Amino acid sequence: MDDVCRMPLHFSSPFFYGTRYQLSSELSPCRVQESSFQFEGMNMVKNFHRMALTALLLAGTASAWAADWPSFRGPGGLGVSAEKGLLEKWDANNGVIWKADLPGAGASSPIVVGDRVFLTCFTDPSDKMARHLICLDRRTGKIQWDKPVPGKDSEDRYGGQLMSHGYSSSTPVSDGEHVYVFYGKSGVLGYDLTGKQMWHVELGDGSAPMGWGSGASPIIYKDKVIVNAAAEGGIFVALDKLTGKEIWRAKADNARGSWSSPIIVDIPGGGQDLVIGVPYEVWGLNPDNGKLRWYATALDAAQMMCTSLVAHDGIVYAVGGRQGGAVAVKAGGKGDVTQSHVIWKAEIGSYVTSPVYFEGHLYWVSDRGIAVCLDAKTGKKVYENRLDGARNLYASVVEADGKLYAVSRNSGTFVLAAKPEYTVLSKNELGDESEFNASPAISDGQIFLRSNKAVYCLGPKKQVAAVDVK
Repeated sequence: MDDVCRMPLHFSSPFFYGTRYQLSSELSPCRVQESSFQFEGMNMVKNFHRMALTALLLAGTASAWAADWPSFRGPGGLGVSAEKGLLEKWDANNGVIWKADLPGAGASSPIVVGDRVFLTCFTDPSDKMARHLICLDRRTGKIQWDKPVPGKDSEDRYGGQLMSHGYSSSTPVSDGEHVYVFYGKSGVLGYDLTGKQMWHVELGDGSAPMGWGSGASPIIYKDKVIVNAAAEGGIFVALDKLTGKEIWRAKADNARGSWSSPIIVDIPGGGQDLVIGVPYEVWGLNPDNGKLRWYATALDAAQMMCTSLVAHDGIVYAVGGRQGGAVAVKAGGKGDVTQSHVIWKAEIGSYVTSPVYFEGHLYWVSDRGIAVCLDAKTGKKVYENRLDGARNLYASVVEADGKLYAVSRNSGTFVLAAKPEYTVLSKNELGDESEFNASPAISDGQIFLRSNKAVYCLGPKKQVAAVDVK
């Protein structure tokens, strides 16, 4: 391991100077500083009874949330729903159960918890910017409450690329009893479902390369809210979900080019990894203490990692960078698993949008409107087709009912068949000329879309009831 850590890796990125990252005596050249991030010891005691109990508890929780969409890309962050009978076609006059106007723009996705819909937006970006957590009645679209939080003086300047997604790009997450938001430099906040703030923790006011703002969404693991705050504080952190007290902190100064939302992956043979994409690599951490277990250097040209990962049967799939490619990595292991655990690599990627795994294949539509299907076992390209008329996407596809829902920024929602033959089933527009940057949410036979102006509930009942926010 020491030999690996002494070997500098040179490249030409303008964002890092001379070598890819600072070196560490315990981590690879791409790891973080020695004093901050350590591998787990080989002598870790395994308590199988505790693991079994945890699995049962998690299974019960998953069952209770079966109809909910509690986080970015839904349960597990995988972008897959078990719902059936969803709409395939709609427009402004057909299939819209309700429409609710919003007080501000945002790229965060809606989440659905019981009879509530949560999402965030931002207002007054050029003056006294504030971020808002909004709760809507899922039956009517009526706003139940709106909790604004002022921005910081150190916010990245509202201009250039930041204007394309704004200050509310991280999706809330809920455990069914509380809801949590990550507001970048304004920190992490926990609320109960009535809107009462429980705690507020700031994680840094730094800026990632290019000043692109924040984008990673928090997740919940057991009693923890886990956040990728590499852009803001050069850290990954776990907070107690009831108090906000820090449980662990993993210093990651040199992963500031990551906006990837972490996922929890079951390890073959037992246990779980916290897996996250960073520039050039995939990392596996212990979600209980934040220590790095393994890494794979497999995304050779992904200088920035905006996409999130997916996993199936202990295999992690990542796409990254316009030319960064795609990779399949077996979860688990220790140290550098590049040679032992990388199953395949493919020279096809996505800069912003994330993939889904469905029935042995990976699917995504890139930010440039290219629909892609790969064989998940081999990485072989099945198809690569330009989605005619889609132009640009920031939203990631969601699979449900054998269909892929791909929301473009300005050209409507495209519905494709989730099968290894390229088939476009429909294109649907709502007459909303603002940008749609958020991924869909799906719950109880309904599809939830949000634009920079409004949130829409789509379903089989023909009912249009616009609700204005005053």
